[in-house]
Amino acid sequence: MSQYEGATADPPVEAASPAPEEGARLGVATMVIALARFMVVLDGTIMIVALPSIQKALKISPGNLNWVINGYSLTFGGLLLVAGRVGDVYGRKKVFTTGLVLFGAASLAGGLAPNGGTLIAFRLLQGVGAAIATPGALSLLVATFPEGKPRTKALGIYGGVTGLASVLGLVLGGVLTTYASWRWVLLVNVPVVVAIIFGLNALKEGEPARRVRIDIPGAITATLGAGSLVFGVNRVSDHGWSDVTVISCLIAAGVLLAVFAFIQRTGAEPMIPREVLSDRGRTGANVVTLLMSTGSFATYYFLTLYMQQVLGYSALRTGLMYLPLAVGFGIAAGGVGPVLMARAPERIALSLALAIAAAGSGWFTFLTKDSNVWSMVMPASLITGIGLGATTVVATTIGVRGIDSSEAGIGSSLLTASSQIGGALGLAGLATVAATTTRHAAAGTALPDALVNGYTAGFKVAVGLYVVGILVALLTVKPFKGGGEVRAQKA
Repeated sequence: MSQYEGATADPPVEAASPAPEEGARLGVATMVIALARFMVVLDGTIMIVALPSIQKALKISPGNLNWVINGYSLTFGGLLLVAGRVGDVYGRKKVFTTGLVLFGAASLAGGLAPNGGTLIAFRLLQGVGAAIATPGALSLLVATFPEGKPRTKALGIYGGVTGLASVLGLVLGGVLTTYASWRWVLLVNVPVVVAIIFGLNALKEGEPARRVRIDIPGAITATLGAGSLVFGVNRVSDHGWSDVTVISCLIAAGVLLAVFAFIQRTGAEPMIPREVLSDRGRTGANVVTLLMSTGSFATYYFLTLYMQQVLGYSALRTGLMYLPLAVGFGIAAGGVGPVLMARAPERIALSLALAIAAAGSGWFTFLTKDSNVWSMVMPASLITGIGLGATTVVATTIGVRGIDSSEAGIGSSLLTASSQIGGALGLAGLATVAATTTRHAAAGTALPDALVNGYTAGFKVAVGLYVVGILVALLTVKPFKGGGEVRAQKA
């Protein structure tokens, strides 16, 4: 028996070793899903380092430049829930392929854009393609890989790739912009999309989806509510929390999402089947994902500002300094995450992963303007990467556990929506904390010290969020006793 009380409710399901042909197919399937996830997440950050070059080349006004980033996150975050449900109803592989083709076409057109308006339009379209493809990637993973070690390993790679891509986006953005052109941060997606499409035959469609109508009122309120929230939060960085448009968007988001929740509780065929959130552990995994993303996206933001504004690093050098964080994510995906899942109860595994992330972010709270990058920034980045990567692996595994493949699309889109919204909230909320701290500190200290005071205040909030995540994990995640899978309601 495990040293942890209640470690398992039932013996873990062990899948038989696959035949060589089946093993090869699963290997291709892993590569296809990992590439798709990597590409979509990468595009959330790869443009950041290229923004100055884009502004100069296309003569985009400072007020519109942020739409190169926010346009993508707006359509991506706003359409996730609807896209996940559409895949469950009309076929995951078909919808996944449609999203990939749309994403690739928008990447090609955006990379060739002659002006800023055209680029922003195709970034919006990229977000639509990403929203359509993303739920399909995880739901096809659930359908393709059997319960037990094969699925756990695939989920580990999927979770690790999620964190790795967001970090490597900063690295690749700097490299491509410096040695090729900013256009390649978009054009690089095209051959990746082609490679993924050639490997689609390795994926299984899974259990046939129920042919039911889409919850139209739920789809409208979810899309408008999530879109209003993402738009309002993204606007905070430039206009502040007191901006009339920000306040209006947040109020509208609250009302629309409340109506959406009411529709889900009372509707005959809700967009989110009640069984999907019937397990408290899955709900807890979504909350932990939101909290982790709030802290992690702010971490990338503060580290970038620290290295460029305090240490004076170039964009390329800043990007390369994220390699230890990327290595940490790789270690988590290949070892720490799966080992925690195998040797500890889920709630303990998730809590330990968050504790590692909190330790890394806590290390950053000791930064000064004279900190040595080799003894401070790099080891702290490595530990943070391991913690965030392991948390992503474990939370993703818990978030889709027991979900029937016919509902996997909406289940996976909930996790991704939690990540997207958490990231937007982190950039807005923690950036406000840092700016306020810097403003107060600037009255009595030099600017570099004031800036660092602001960044470390943000890191402290991130640590607090991870601690709250630990409490959520301990209170919500229990041994799964579903006796099988979450079954869809009968129409």
